[in-house]
Amino acid sequence: MTIERFHVGKRLSEIAIHNQTIYLAGQIAEDTTQDIVGQTREVLGHVDRLLAEAGSDRTCILMCQIYISDMANFPGMNSVWDEWVPQGHTPPRATVEAKLANPACLVEICITAAVR
Repeated sequence: MTIERFHVGKRLSEIAIHNQTIYLAGQIAEDTTQDIVGQTREVLGHVDRLLAEAGSDRTCILMCQIYISDMANFPGMNSVWDEWVPQGHTPPRATVEAKLANPACLVEICITAAVR
């Protein structure tokens, strides 16, 4: 059994790949001064970068889990998501309200994808 890990830190790895499946750590915005639209755009940019590094892209997403700090932000997050996700390749997705580890973070996104 082979597991590849990228950006391995003390607490987590940003990427793990096993059996042609990519698992991304939850992605958050670095610039937490942004509103939900800005944070979601930044987070999805991180997802794009990590998927490319792992040999994949957004058309290969198998599952998405989205955590938002306040359901009032749901429409703003969805407006960015709808522009970003390729039509015909929309993955199964769950979105829940959650108290995030950093109160300044408005959204965290976890992705599972196939290697291209």
